Amino acid sequence: MAEPNMRAFAQRHPLLWVYLFFLYFSLTYQVLVYSSGMAGGVGLRDSLLMSSLWLIPILLFPARIKLITTIIGTVLWLGSLASIGYWLIYGQDFSQSAIFIIFESNPTEGSEFIQSYLHGWHVLVFAVYSAVALLLWRLIPRLTLAPKWRYTYAAIFLLVVGWPFLGTLIQQNNFTMARYHLLSRLEPTTPWNLVVGYIRYRTQLENMESLLADNHRLPPLKNLELDTVDMPDTLVLVIGESTNRQRMSLYGYPRATTPRLDAMRDELTVFNNVITPRPYTIEALQQALSFADEKNPNAFFDQPTLLNMMKQAGYEITWITNQQTQTRRNTMLTTLSQLADHQVYLNNNRQQNASQYDGVVLQPFAEALKEPDTKKMIVIHLLGAHRKYDYRYPENFETFVDNTNLPHRVSENNLEEYNSYDNAVLYNDYVVTELIENLRKNNNKALLVYLSDHGEEVFDYVEKPFCGRNEDAPTPAMYTVPFMAWASPEWKKSGHAQQWHAYTDRPFTSSDLIYTLPDMIGLSFDGMDSTRSLVSESFVSRQRWIGNPNRPKTLTDYDNIAHSSTGAPSKTSVFNRDNLVKRKQQGTPTPTVKLTF
Repeated sequence: MAEPNMRAFAQRHPLLWVYLFFLYFSLTYQVLVYSSGMAGGVGLRDSLLMSSLWLIPILLFPARIKLITTIIGTVLWLGSLASIGYWLIYGQDFSQSAIFIIFESNPTEGSEFIQSYLHGWHVLVFAVYSAVALLLWRLIPRLTLAPKWRYTYAAIFLLVVGWPFLGTLIQQNNFTMARYHLLSRLEPTTPWNLVVGYIRYRTQLENMESLLADNHRLPPLKNLELDTVDMPDTLVLVIGESTNRQRMSLYGYPRATTPRLDAMRDELTVFNNVITPRPYTIEALQQALSFADEKNPNAFFDQPTLLNMMKQAGYEITWITNQQTQTRRNTMLTTLSQLADHQVYLNNNRQQNASQYDGVVLQPFAEALKEPDTKKMIVIHLLGAHRKYDYRYPENFETFVDNTNLPHRVSENNLEEYNSYDNAVLYNDYVVTELIENLRKNNNKALLVYLSDHGEEVFDYVEKPFCGRNEDAPTPAMYTVPFMAWASPEWKKSGHAQQWHAYTDRPFTSSDLIYTLPDMIGLSFDGMDSTRSLVSESFVSRQRWIGNPNRPKTLTDYDNIAHSSTGAPSKTSVFNRDNLVKRKQQGTPTPTVKLTF
């Protein structure tokens, strides 16, 4: 549009033009994020709504429109340059995680960053971007609305911006949640990403420091004894995400979703009957990585965690994560990572619902393996098959695109999402096996254990087709998780792993990982309960409770869910023991779950 036409449009629609000027600084960046497929349309929506906030002072003081737009526009312009610059360098959302890094950096580090990453063409992009903003500002006309319309519009825009707060306050009568909802809606809009990022940075820092201080005051485990000769030099714990083992060909799924793991099955110990106690990441890991369980949920806070134990045993710990950590929800997870000696945070997206591939963990993992520590533990936390599934794998892993080997229960409307989940599992297979191959090249005494935090229901059962997780309406797919171990040839000589294959069908819950992993590597301590170790001769099968331990009456025996009429798998999903026995007699390892269609 030529400038005269633009000027004429601005004169006819002065309020709309001012809105477009303010919106420009937020919407431009959000369009980049959305058009790249990095995230959905939430940022676009919030930018469109929350940018109306800046119209209120214009409506209240129309005579000072140029001064107000100059001041607000300058602030928005400066704030948006950070977002645009981050996009140019990383192609990612300028999230609160990135903002956390800025607040944790000093001026010298900031200067070195700019010198390393800022290129000449970036300056040209900034210049064009700024020129458009300046043109929009130059064409801002006088506002001649009658007072009654100005005040009416101001009230409407105030309601639009404030509704996330007011609506939540009315519905939940909770000021804290109302405030959090408002900040979440403001966050995609410049400069609130910086403001909200700083507020959350300070809040999480205080919460995390409090949790860490409490943890550091805990006494060490008593009488910790080490098998120093046979302990692995390198211990790797890979934590998967939202991976239902029944959708892995390694566990009998008809589609080849884990071809690389299938090919190395003889090198793996694949445990076939493992569940998680909770279908949510934080809650599941609180139990898996500590002594907390359905009866003692507070043990996460008042007893040492698995990381405390391993540090006491002499392991140097590195935590590598492709999960968001800098969020209100993930404060607990960040605190766990801070218990490690080294942290590598790879996911700076504002939302989990953004494109982020787990292959980014491979390089820092290879670097961690090169560290000269006598004994090292590396924790790798993947995004795995976290929803939105098609954001979890690159295009060349889009293998499942039709209804081949698909159960009849999956409708045409759900086909795309069902296939996307299988493709995410396929890419997860690639990442996990690459980690194993890197560990193999290291050629030392090493053990890798892979466990998903929880499963995921993706139209796996006939009754009430559903996708996601809901603890109040559990299905087996939400709780069945893969659990496997790979031991290097050098460490296998110790004999620890030789008998594990006899234990692969034991019913187990990941809340007992803190007893199993130490038992695997030869650790013992006061309080060690070998009856809860999956690889112990003393193992005792027990009820596997699922549900919220803070609401004891809601706890349910998983086996009741697995066989109940409301949560049962479809009749086409069966446990084929006869086939299992036959395959074992032939010497072929076979999963305990076989899906037939």
